Amino acid sequence: MTSLRSLSRAMTLGLMRDRTALFFTILFPLMFLIIFGLLFRSAGTSKSDIIEVGNVAVLDSIQGDARADIDGVLSIRHADSLDDALAKVRAGDVAAAVEQQGSTVILHYSAADSVTAATVQAVMNQIVQGVNLAASPTPPPYELHSTQVEDESLKPIQYLTPGLLGWAVATGATFGAALTLVTWRAKKVLRRLRLSPASTSSVVGARIGVSIGVALVQAVIFVGVASLPVFGLRLSHSWWMAIPLLIAGTLAFLAIGLLAGSFTKTSEAASAVANLIVLPMAFLSGAFFPLQGAPPWLNAVSRVLPMRHLVDGLVDVMVRGQSPASVLPELGILVGFTVVVGGIAVALFRWDD
Repeated sequence: MTSLRSLSRAMTLGLMRDRTALFFTILFPLMFLIIFGLLFRSAGTSKSDIIEVGNVAVLDSIQGDARADIDGVLSIRHADSLDDALAKVRAGDVAAAVEQQGSTVILHYSAADSVTAATVQAVMNQIVQGVNLAASPTPPPYELHSTQVEDESLKPIQYLTPGLLGWAVATGATFGAALTLVTWRAKKVLRRLRLSPASTSSVVGARIGVSIGVALVQAVIFVGVASLPVFGLRLSHSWWMAIPLLIAGTLAFLAIGLLAGSFTKTSEAASAVANLIVLPMAFLSGAFFPLQGAPPWLNAVSRVLPMRHLVDGLVDVMVRGQSPASVLPELGILVGFTVVVGGIAVALFRWDD
């Protein structure tokens, strides 16, 4: 028992003194508890934006308390053009568009967010059933028909691939830059390079070239595997615009990796900082699941993160078929982020310890 107590005490003190182990044991999991708690703190149905095209009697006839209940879960806009409404649904600006043809209520939804689509369908089905129940004992006057705005042969892999690809590229660029910089500094490789005929631009250019090459290889592998018949990925006509997006995203996260490697002294610390930056950012940027149900302030915060713009841009050109010009703002934001963070990394850069 004396040996057991002594060893237990020594191990406990060792854990308490190891700040990296303590962080990843307690604080890192706690951070995800806070993130998921903020994302899913509401137990009720999140409010969804839909467009009412023309006159939809099922919605317009509801008044009083029932109307207040609907307004609590649906934010309804009005439009006269079905084509414009469907374009907004495809772009992800709204959850669905509703029109009525005789006794048939038609709900147009996007398969890009299966959770929101299922929620809107459930709400509309409840509304139609409520109107029919109020009209009993006459035959139910209305029926709901749901249809997705994309090709119905599309599979969930369409929307999983861009997010996971963006996360993989971000991880590769950040870890590659941070760990290489710290390892080369610790082994005095950077000092030797500084004294060698190789210029600083050559060193930086080589790191950038390797990172972009790795990102493009990742993209080829991801798309190749996702395109196998078992998954069934189908790229849109603007898929090629994903290449400049991936390059800009690689540069942005390469800058983050250089910044992380500029002030850390060991590979373990660099890995910890890179994990601390990239993994939470993936959850907050919609790389793993959509953020439509997140609090508005959290959505606003996510738009400051480069991964959000990388993932949104990839989804637009790989899946939604948006024009190449539609992702120019995302490209500009990623390039601007690279310039700012890269400048800070250069200011903090050290050739040796």
